[in-house]
Amino acid sequence: MGDCLAPRGPDGAGQVMRGRVGFGHRRLKIIDLSERAEQPMVDPELGLTIAFNGCIYNYPALRAELEGLGYRFFSSGDTEVILKAFHAWGAHCVKRFHGMFAFAIHERDSGRVTLARDRFGIKPLYVAQDEKRLYFASSLPALLRTSDVDTAIDRVALNHYMTFHAVVPAPMTILKGVRKLPPATIRVIEADGRSADEVFWAPPFGPRAGEENLSADDWRDAVLESLRTAVSRRMVADVPVGVLLSGGVDSSLLVGLLAEMGQTGLSTFSIGFEEANGEKGDEFRYSDLIAERYQANHHQIFVPGSELMEHLPGTIAAMSEPMVSYDNVGFYLLSREVSKHIKVVQSGQGADEIFAGYHWYPPMAGAADPLSAYATAFFDRNHATLARQLSPEWMTERDESRDFVAAHFARPGADDPVDKALRLDAQIMLVDDPVKRVDSMTMAWGLEARVPFLDHELAELAARIPSRHQLAHGGKGVLKEVARLVVPHEVIDRPKGYFPVPQLKYISGPYLDMVRDTLTSQAARERGLFQESYLSALFDDPTAHITPLRGSELWQVALLETWLQAQGV
Repeated sequence: MGDCLAPRGPDGAGQVMRGRVGFGHRRLKIIDLSERAEQPMVDPELGLTIAFNGCIYNYPALRAELEGLGYRFFSSGDTEVILKAFHAWGAHCVKRFHGMFAFAIHERDSGRVTLARDRFGIKPLYVAQDEKRLYFASSLPALLRTSDVDTAIDRVALNHYMTFHAVVPAPMTILKGVRKLPPATIRVIEADGRSADEVFWAPPFGPRAGEENLSADDWRDAVLESLRTAVSRRMVADVPVGVLLSGGVDSSLLVGLLAEMGQTGLSTFSIGFEEANGEKGDEFRYSDLIAERYQANHHQIFVPGSELMEHLPGTIAAMSEPMVSYDNVGFYLLSREVSKHIKVVQSGQGADEIFAGYHWYPPMAGAADPLSAYATAFFDRNHATLARQLSPEWMTERDESRDFVAAHFARPGADDPVDKALRLDAQIMLVDDPVKRVDSMTMAWGLEARVPFLDHELAELAARIPSRHQLAHGGKGVLKEVARLVVPHEVIDRPKGYFPVPQLKYISGPYLDMVRDTLTSQAARERGLFQESYLSALFDDPTAHITPLRGSELWQVALLETWLQAQGV
């Protein structure tokens, strides 16, 4: 399992085995580069052992508070601060943490093990459990290395994958034998195997009392101040920190704010691909503009189609779960290049889900039927269509994704239809699409990505903003007004961009040969997930089968099968 996780932590390895409990760790040295911060970390005085992935940005302040309580420290990093905080305040110490984290702590005296995952699930935590054993890891493939996991396909998860734009909500994964700890969750496992979960964070949506009459400018100023704090927090490191600069408003804002704080010679990185079907494959015009404005040490990376093909197998092998977005290969190759220069970057993920940047939010405003409005815009297909595509034995009786979204929308704490969609996307879609993608692809190269837009205090503030302000200017209204105070208007008043990888959207030539070979292989035929008539239609005319979110249906089904084969499932 440790060997499988080695790319995530190339700087050190350790194992601690005691009785029935064994922890392993692969280390990426970012804070306290000495061996005093090696992991798994054992504190014999407190009787605690930890394996931890992530970064606690406010660890210096917490350390000072703990020293005031009489705790003594043998290292200078954040790992030991978690141990002492856990001893001082119990599992609820997580509520004091600003950061991203997944950790396991073993208590020597009680035999208890506590698992915890940060509020947005920025750091992954996969679990496989049967009546005899419990395994956990930062990636699903690491669990498969045990050869002790049920690898049967989860039918409900498969239906989500095909309908909910490849999002498989926690605790499910595509495999029956692997679950994931949901975000913002503490799981306490007693020595006798009993366990209990507690959700420690779920911000309410809508203004607080007294905030109903705040103006758009009031919200803008509050967001700017909170975002400055979020960006500043994420510079905590004993190594240099760079920025992934797409040239969009989110990443440009990060560069602008860091320049405002006095950062000079900031390393920034952009990637582009060849055109296909008349669709441009890069946004260098905008990233160059920002890099020049702030005199960044900018790296522009262009990937020819031949190299894209060459690195697809590596990209797919690096996925913790099947992830259909074309962005994956972009982040994978970008991370490869960035990791040659630095170990830590800030990235703009989460801004669209927190500040209402997607095109499906405006139709939600005042929608009489929010569920149908969301499903029409976001789902890749309806249940009736899916029944013509999946083999009958893989269909579920009910429309799993629609029922899931309906139940989420019905929860208290978000009355406005737009807020219902924002909450669903921030707590479910974001976790199991953009955030998971960035973690998998950056950590494949030992690169840590930090996401200031997912600072929990900033997200709590954004959740209180009335939707009319969020949806202004075609969406992301408040954040765009913040950006006008910081960055050039050219990157704000432009069509929304994304990592374009046209070759995977308009599959032809060698890419078509590759996916056809995968989907007609013996392994795929034996699995029998898809109806042959559906696959034939996809092969005959791939560009005729594009989902409402502009994804290729052929790539979606091929990616799933390719991932399963890459993992030996």
